[in-house]
Amino acid sequence: MNIRQTGLAVIAAALACALGASAMGQDKANHSLQADAAAAPPAPSSTAARDGRDPHYVIGNDDVLAVNVWKEPDLTQSLTVRSDGNISMPLIGEVHAAGRTPLQLQQEITEKLRTYITEPEVTVMVTQMNSLKFNILGRVMKPGSYSLSAATTVLDAIALAGGFQDFAKQKSMYILRPSASGSDTRIAFNYKSVIRGEHPEQNIRLEPNDTIVVP
Repeated sequence: MNIRQTGLAVIAAALACALGASAMGQDKANHSLQADAAAAPPAPSSTAARDGRDPHYVIGNDDVLAVNVWKEPDLTQSLTVRSDGNISMPLIGEVHAAGRTPLQLQQEITEKLRTYITEPEVTVMVTQMNSLKFNILGRVMKPGSYSLSAATTVLDAIALAGGFQDFAKQKSMYILRPSASGSDTRIAFNYKSVIRGEHPEQNIRLEPNDTIVVP
C-alpha cells in the first residue's frame, strides 16, 4: 500500500468512527426522549372530566355513585345523591356527598367505617353525572332541563327535546353560555345550515348550564 492509499484508509476509518459516534448519540437521544414520554403523565382528557374519572369532579344532587367497600358486600352499593345532597349507608347512616369530590367523600366514609371495620378500604366512583344539565327553551316539543353527557351536541339536544314546534325560527337559534364574569356569551346556531353540512362547526358540544334558545 502506497502513501496515498494509506492516507485514504486513515480518512475512511476516521469517518466511520465519527458516523458511529453520531449514531450512538442519536440512539441515546431517542432513548432519552422515549423515557421522558413514558414517564410523563397523560394529558388531561375533557371526556374524563365529565365521565366521573376526573378527581376534581364535584358531586351534585341526582348523581349516581358506586361505593365499594372491599370484602364487605353489604356495604358495596350504588347510591343516588338525594335532593338534600346526602346519601345513606348501612352502619354509618347519612353522609353529605354534594359539593365534594369522590376522593373527599371516600375519605369521610373510610373514617366513619373505622368504628365498625378494621382498616376499611373504600372506593367511590361517579357512574352517572345527572347533576350536569343543559336547558333548551322556546319552540321545541319538550322544553326543559336535561342531563348532560360528555358528547351532547346542539343537534342531540334538539332530538332529546322532541324536535321543533311549528313556526320555530330554525335559522335564528342561539346558545347562552355562562362565563366566569357572570355574563352570558351568545353563540349563534343556524339549524338549516348545519343539517346541510355548511357550518358543522356550529354543532358544538354543550357544557354544563348551557341554554339553547329556539325563537
